[in-house]
Amino acid sequence: MPPEIEPAPPTYEEIQQERAIEVMRHSRMDTRTACLLLLSVLAVFYTLYFASAIILPMILALVVNLLLSTPMRFLHTRLHMPKPLAALCLILCVFGIAGAVGTAISVPATGWLERAPDALNTLRDRLAFLRGPFQLLTSASDRIRNFMTIAGGRLDHATPAMETTGEHVIVVTSPGGGGLDRFSSSILLGTQAFMGQFFTMILMLFFLLAQGDSLLRRFVEIMPTFADKRRTVQIAYQIERNVSLYLATITIINSLVGLVNMAQCWLLGLPNALLWGVLAFLLNYIPIIGPMMGIIIYFLVGLFVYPSVWQALLPPAIYLCIHLTEGETITPMVLARRFTLNPVLVMASLMFWDWLWGIFGAFLSVPLLAVFKIICDHVEFLTPIGHIVGGPTRTTTPQNPLFTEDDAPSTPDRNDPDPD
Repeated sequence: MPPEIEPAPPTYEEIQQERAIEVMRHSRMDTRTACLLLLSVLAVFYTLYFASAIILPMILALVVNLLLSTPMRFLHTRLHMPKPLAALCLILCVFGIAGAVGTAISVPATGWLERAPDALNTLRDRLAFLRGPFQLLTSASDRIRNFMTIAGGRLDHATPAMETTGEHVIVVTSPGGGGLDRFSSSILLGTQAFMGQFFTMILMLFFLLAQGDSLLRRFVEIMPTFADKRRTVQIAYQIERNVSLYLATITIINSLVGLVNMAQCWLLGLPNALLWGVLAFLLNYIPIIGPMMGIIIYFLVGLFVYPSVWQALLPPAIYLCIHLTEGETITPMVLARRFTLNPVLVMASLMFWDWLWGIFGAFLSVPLLAVFKIICDHVEFLTPIGHIVGGPTRTTTPQNPLFTEDDAPSTPDRNDPDPD
């Protein structure tokens, strides 16, 4: 008789799917619990929004700590450096390189900002052929708006009649430099707030690198049962492993994207190729929206540099090809086995955190979604949510792409004494 073929062990996705189905079968939530959960989530978001000045630097420090955890461990265990000294060396190295690159691109960036008025006039002349279609769209929009206001019995564009009451209208004019003074003061206040948050992040990052392991150890010690201790360690290990791997891989890929874009700008004759390469490197951290902004910026710079519109389309076209090659081939090939998230929820997370915390929230959207999925996978009543957040699964029956109840893995019922 031929030997029996042993079935293949279940994959991680199949195990999570079985856990999610089991939890959904036996979970019950009344209306009061659901309302309390919803109010708690809204309270957390309210706190994150209004306390962003102190919470955002801490979150950034946690994410950078995950990125630097591997070199920190190498310096401490292999080179036997004390943790405070290793943390200080890493911070000086990373932010020293960032400061050097920022100093190198600050001069050309300032030059482009100073030439902004001339650049706007040049762009207006180059895009003169679009003036006719824009005027047609504007006139059509005005007609639709007038029709809607007349149909509603009110004219929004009409100026209300002024009553002649004999009162004098006093117009107070500000000095000529008032606008400039307000702009300068707003820039100064913004710089002070940014430097305060940056100092908070650096200080928090230093203590996380130097004493983060002891904090996690103390947190594990207060867990009541051994199962809770093991679950806490597993969550911390998975977060550090997956998120640090994602950040390190994405940083290397983005560096290559920046170098390739810098090379193509240098070959095409765009001035300040280093500036546009660094810009492509930074924008590639933001999914979807970042590369779209990069294409627009490259096109506008091409309009300012090249004499024709068709020549200006060449740099953004090459940028788009580079992004499609990286986003559709290289990144999925490198990260698909370890790190998969639902693209719809990635986009939703990007828009939400961008609305909540601005550009820094957009940078943090994918790591925060990954941390949320890892926590959901290890907490029993959140397992269905973690299964939803996961990326596209590899089905074993491609002829039937729809998931039905009959396709679910069989899981014995806890209330059935004899499942067989």
